[in-house]
Amino acid sequence: MRFSRSLKIALLSIPLAVAPALADAVDVETVASGGFWMRDNQLHDIGDLLLFGTGSFFDIGFNYTPLPTQIPLRSAFGEHEGFATRHHVGFLSSYPVKENRYLNALVWFERSGWDSEDYFFFPQYSDFGLVRSVTTWGLGYTDVKRGYSVAAGMQHQNVEFVGDVFPAENDSLLYSWANLRYGRISAQVQFHRTDFRLLRLSFDLEDRAVFGGASSGIRTYLPNIDATLYKRRLDGSDEDFIRVNWEQNLYGQRLYAEVTYDFPDDGFHSAALKFYPDPSRFFAFEVTCLRRRVMADNWDDLMLGWAVEMPILRVGYNAANEYDHLFHAKGTWILEFHFNLESLNDMLFAKNGRQAIELETTQIKRKNTPNKPAETTPLTGAAEGSSGTASKTITAKGIRYEKSGQTSNTQGGK
Repeated sequence: MRFSRSLKIALLSIPLAVAPALADAVDVETVASGGFWMRDNQLHDIGDLLLFGTGSFFDIGFNYTPLPTQIPLRSAFGEHEGFATRHHVGFLSSYPVKENRYLNALVWFERSGWDSEDYFFFPQYSDFGLVRSVTTWGLGYTDVKRGYSVAAGMQHQNVEFVGDVFPAENDSLLYSWANLRYGRISAQVQFHRTDFRLLRLSFDLEDRAVFGGASSGIRTYLPNIDATLYKRRLDGSDEDFIRVNWEQNLYGQRLYAEVTYDFPDDGFHSAALKFYPDPSRFFAFEVTCLRRRVMADNWDDLMLGWAVEMPILRVGYNAANEYDHLFHAKGTWILEFHFNLESLNDMLFAKNGRQAIELETTQIKRKNTPNKPAETTPLTGAAEGSSGTASKTITAKGIRYEKSGQTSNTQGGK
């Protein structure tokens, strides 16, 4: 208990103390729809990692909001203090089966929800709480020579608890998914039983050094475009909409712009300017602008935010990523403790890195071991150049020996 209190005190700061007074409550409807975006986010990450299909990837993290007033819940009974939680872990591994052919295995897990008490493993399951998890697994096959990969698997959504203020939903939902890539074009599809739910087309045109492409030049300035067709439930009926995301390298694979737009009706969703000090993407600084749509068709309803990402910590304030993935949380600092690493052909880089991180190597030279040529010395009793029987030779380096003569003394011979 003392350690937990000390940890919270150490993490709190003056901005964190002021932030709860400016924080907005999250709506019951937003928390209830969280499973939809959890499933989509996992499939999007998997599609990015299957672009080459011969590496390995590991990701783990959790969001931390230490104060119950940071992300309150708004229901028909008013506002309730509590904690929004999100934990996630992902793993992908590739195994060579033949030359330039690989099998892929992947597992993604995410658990999120809202509860009146802070928790990591065991929620209190209060009347105003909701906790769910999504698990995605699959197998894939990649042929590097022919430039294609296929993968398929299942998604399982499990609802641990639904409080009285939330709409009823199924305890368990099972989805199937598949991913097909040829060259730099990918297609991804998701079904619930036989009902279509998602179709994503991705055009990853930018050259990446980690995938054998160029690290500079005109090809590194080609765009990366995602177009996703969603079918979701809204007010009791299915609604189709398309979300297009455009990512554009602006300078040396260090400065990027991203724009997200929803068709046909919702329009502009978000824009971001991201700076990576190194193309390996272990560090990032981003500024975002997001349209919250609290007031329909009102362009004044824009929210500016920013975030700083480091290898073990991400700090965001009104950033689009936190807004989209943590129940539209706004007006407060959100911390995410995380770590991710991708490896490919002895190269290391962070998630979606463009170039490998430069590793410093040091050559170690042993002392007192000069490089000497091998010595060849005849072992014979006769003097060099004299006539006699053919002499035997031993090639040695760093070995002490004595010439054997006619006497019976065998010193040095044993």
